[in-house]
Amino acid sequence: MAYNVELANRLRESLLPLASVTEKKMFGSIIFMLNGNMLTGVYQEYLLFRIGAEQREAALKLKGTKVFDITGKPMKGWVMVSEEGYNNKQLLEKWILKAMEFVKTLPAK
Repeated sequence: MAYNVELANRLRESLLPLASVTEKKMFGSIIFMLNGNMLTGVYQEYLLFRIGAEQREAALKLKGTKVFDITGKPMKGWVMVSEEGYNNKQLLEKWILKAMEFVKTLPAK
């Protein structure tokens, strides 16, 4: 399994009630998109969040975060978060909101 289905379901519960969020399988993972732009997803046991290049360095100082790099070429503006960083609903919601704030600044596709 390339991604944790239980984690995908946790994200799905929070995101899919929002009208403009869709999901798509990519990178051997599942990605949730907002207005056609990649927002968040699940890769193995990690949650992925698109938060923008300006916020990435500060985010990397938080527990459980690392650079989103699964191919040898880091994805700018993204972080991978282990269970330590999303181990309760409040932390998960904070990451989702942070990603949504950034992705809402992008033009819809």
